[in-house]
Amino acid sequence: MTAVESWGYPRADGPGGGSVVRRILLGSQLRRLRESRGITREAAGYSIRASESKISRMELGRVSFKARDIEDLLTLYGVTDAAERASLLGLAKEANVAGWWHSFGDVLPGWFQTYIGLEGAASLIRIYEVQFVHGLLQTEAYAHAVVERGMPGAPPAEIDRRVALRLERQKVLVSERAPRFHAVLDEAALRRPYGDRSVMQGQLRHLIEVSEHPNITVQIMPFSFGGHAGESGSFTMLRFPESDLSDLVYLEQLTSALYLDKPEEVAQYERAMERLREDSPDPDESRDLLRGLLQLT
Repeated sequence: MTAVESWGYPRADGPGGGSVVRRILLGSQLRRLRESRGITREAAGYSIRASESKISRMELGRVSFKARDIEDLLTLYGVTDAAERASLLGLAKEANVAGWWHSFGDVLPGWFQTYIGLEGAASLIRIYEVQFVHGLLQTEAYAHAVVERGMPGAPPAEIDRRVALRLERQKVLVSERAPRFHAVLDEAALRRPYGDRSVMQGQLRHLIEVSEHPNITVQIMPFSFGGHAGESGSFTMLRFPESDLSDLVYLEQLTSALYLDKPEEVAQYERAMERLREDSPDPDESRDLLRGLLQLT
């Protein structure tokens, strides 16, 4: 079982954007150091006046780190080199930086916070979406319609906060270190109406516009193609600049999510994404499809 899969729940470098990745990387290094010395989690926990379960959470990157705990663990693991200790302690400090999304804690599920951190730290984001336009590509009016449909009876203020969170996430695509973003949208996501006619027209125009950005690729999988490689439903693939962190597949559910990072599982989604890319019209042809849909809306 890998670190990400064993979390048991779903699970950028803006403020806190890379902190999630750094927690995972530091936790992984601490686990390797502990195992190389043949030290049990129980013994490690005892050395920092904590339980075995806390060591497990630290190694999985699920908690913040105290400098004193890291120093004591490094001593236990025989790490005496000053430069190595300083590097790991610096990583712990960076891992504790609070992300911008913490200010949305009133409307942000705990299981989704990890994903936002990973999304903000990715160098490549690839998605296939069938239900609606992906959140990073939604207009404000369309996002409002999606949230309102998904949360019937919710107070207007809560809906506005959730929309604001979505719009804040979108800044990653225009940041100084913006990732490459490749979206394959099923035609169903574009024909399913959210909001009135003007909302859908605005959303289609927005897709045409953003698809011209150098770091953004949008392709449309048309109904006319028939069955295709996205038969299992929507998914997101994340790649990171850190070589120690493997590619992740993110599968969102109604009340939680799953991350897959086993190489053989990631490879299957890699093949599905490649087939979707090859079988869909190219970006220029996809823009023509969007223009055609706009005329019909």
